[in-house]
Amino acid sequence: MPAARLNPWLRVFLPFAAGYFLSYLLRNANAIIAPELTRDLAASAADLGLLTSAYLFAFGAFQLPLGILLDRYGPRRVEAGLLLVAALGCAVFAAGRALPELALGRGLIGLGVSACLMASFKAFSLWFPIERQASLNAAVMAAGGLGAVSATAPLAWALPLAGWRGIFAALSLLAGAAAFGILTTPEKRAAGGTETLVQQLRALGGILRSRVYWRYAPQTAMLSGGFMALQGLWAGPWLMSFNGYARDAAAFHLLLTSIAMTIGFVSLAAFVTRLARAGIPTQRFLAVGIGVGIALLALIVADVGATHLLWFGMGLVFSVTNLSYALLGANFPLQLQGRANTALNLAAFVGAFGIQWGIGALVDFLGGAGLGTRESFRIAFAILLALQACAWGWFLLGARTRADRRPGASVGRAAT
Repeated sequence: MPAARLNPWLRVFLPFAAGYFLSYLLRNANAIIAPELTRDLAASAADLGLLTSAYLFAFGAFQLPLGILLDRYGPRRVEAGLLLVAALGCAVFAAGRALPELALGRGLIGLGVSACLMASFKAFSLWFPIERQASLNAAVMAAGGLGAVSATAPLAWALPLAGWRGIFAALSLLAGAAAFGILTTPEKRAAGGTETLVQQLRALGGILRSRVYWRYAPQTAMLSGGFMALQGLWAGPWLMSFNGYARDAAAFHLLLTSIAMTIGFVSLAAFVTRLARAGIPTQRFLAVGIGVGIALLALIVADVGATHLLWFGMGLVFSVTNLSYALLGANFPLQLQGRANTALNLAAFVGAFGIQWGIGALVDFLGGAGLGTRESFRIAFAILLALQACAWGWFLLGARTRADRRPGASVGRAAT
């Protein structure tokens, strides 16, 4: 490969991919260390859900200002600064002795990694031609998938050696190294950025008030957010408490789910455009994928067996839900698509926060009412299933949009 091509790939893509790898690892780590947190902190299910979802709350709450900051100051400075916040959060989490301290650390981690994907998209748009965007976006999402894989069986293997505190101390150092790597990437600013802050805020408000945004937001909150809530915390306790698996077996299920998600991300950019050209619109592909995901969760709740295949399928389907970002962005001018994506990311993380905390609170409530842990989890997951079905119905009944008429538009601009 010529040096002119190798240099941007090494100096731009790899540091941002490393940041997103770390983001996903940190997002899902608590699913494996949940038993240790419960034991060491005497935490209830609601405590554990609220603690873990502090990451999601901080991450989601920062999405709207993040879009503005990326447009004004560029991805290099914004993400490098935030990753230093993530490093601090890991250190606070590792040293914390009580739930409020760990919740603070978890919130700082969520804030610190909140730019990892959107900053990557912004950097790629500045450095690489548009025809390479789909492959680059898929590649960086695959890096996130590898981070999710690392948060399963590999993390379970490391836990007896270092303990959860030692693991988070090491992650603090890795976050600092990732910040340094991104800060050393070359600077490149977009041409013609003339919007004032007031104009940026006004345009953002227009996105949030638009009918098309509210068509995609509910299913993004329930499907993407629901999957993040399960993958990031409750899938592990479900597999151990409901299915009766040991931690290693539960970690193996999560490993399969993360591998499937990575395969899905890579396949998405390769095949969705081809399907659109063959007469299968991207929106129809999304709608069918959501339906399959709901069916898989229904089979998991019904406890029909074949758990390895069902959780593997959940990972594949999650990658399909990210097409919502592309379809929504196709309704807005290019200069607004970053803000449109972060606005939809807000819906995903609000959903993930509410679902992750809500499942824990509901399991505690039902347990206090006399139900066993297994049935409490089944009811909580069944309620999530019903909410997802309602969001899917809302999406199917929504009016056709300009994105519907442009089925192959921007399929690479997808992520959470």
